[in-house]
Amino acid sequence: MKNHLRFRLIPVLFLSGVLCACSLRSLTPIKPPEPGNGTRGSTCRVLRPEAGNQTTFQNDLVCLDASHSDQGYIMLKWLGEPNKLKFQISGPKNNTYTYNLLADGQWHTFPLTEGSGNYTMGVYENVVDNQYSQAFAQALTVRLADELLPYLYPNEYVNFDANTKAVALGEKLAQDSDDDLDVVTSVFYYVVTNIEYDYDKAKNVQSGYLPVVDDTLAQKKGICFDYAALMTCMLRSQQIPTRLDIGYIGDVYHAWISIWVEDKGWIYNAIAFDGTDWNMMDPTFTSTAKRGEDLKQYINNEQSYFIKYSY
Repeated sequence: MKNHLRFRLIPVLFLSGVLCACSLRSLTPIKPPEPGNGTRGSTCRVLRPEAGNQTTFQNDLVCLDASHSDQGYIMLKWLGEPNKLKFQISGPKNNTYTYNLLADGQWHTFPLTEGSGNYTMGVYENVVDNQYSQAFAQALTVRLADELLPYLYPNEYVNFDANTKAVALGEKLAQDSDDDLDVVTSVFYYVVTNIEYDYDKAKNVQSGYLPVVDDTLAQKKGICFDYAALMTCMLRSQQIPTRLDIGYIGDVYHAWISIWVEDKGWIYNAIAFDGTDWNMMDPTFTSTAKRGEDLKQYINNEQSYFIKYSY
């Protein structure tokens, strides 16, 4: 299917927050996970987004491939001259996600995290200042094969492939695991005890920043977005559905993760696992906490967390 759209000039104000530093410092001692028997298996499996060329919408500037929308993603490619671009997508929950789209002529992957339903999508090309012309628009009805699929594939915010070093590390960390929670425990322990919070980066990070998980791994430091993306990469490649959440904790713009496990469903917002309840899903705050108990009370307050976007 093809879609042709004439240009029309629109003043568009694209707002995006900058992920800020946390005020809590000093590493909290965390006990290392006890090794299991390795009965779960640890072989990584990286799902690979592909442009299937079966369901496409295109004009002279943009090609959108929705061939695998049932898997929880679409792919987008800019065909025009290099320029500053924005891609917006609104789903059945009426949230609008705004992305920077690279004008490099390559396919880029965007998740359908609002589940099955009706989506509207638009690509906007910068004209001057905050003036953008709408270069492309498309409506799409999505029926997911499984609601967890958007949280297993890589995308623009959590970008990895089979050659990513963080994937290999995740496989190594999962070797002694007997179940998914063992894997999460091992990955979480590694991240919060090996990655330091980069306060200088937090002060200077620009809107539109995207993490590179292997850079975080090599530099052993990062901001909350880096912590969350690194852990999400390792868990997704172990076939554990992981949501990278961005929103607010109090008045701080922040990134953290949530995971899905069999028999428990989605697990959100906290910092310790007592053998029954899992609550250590905020790697940034755990690694920078001065007093674990004080932080636990803060994070476990559901009123503190406000999810704005999930990737």
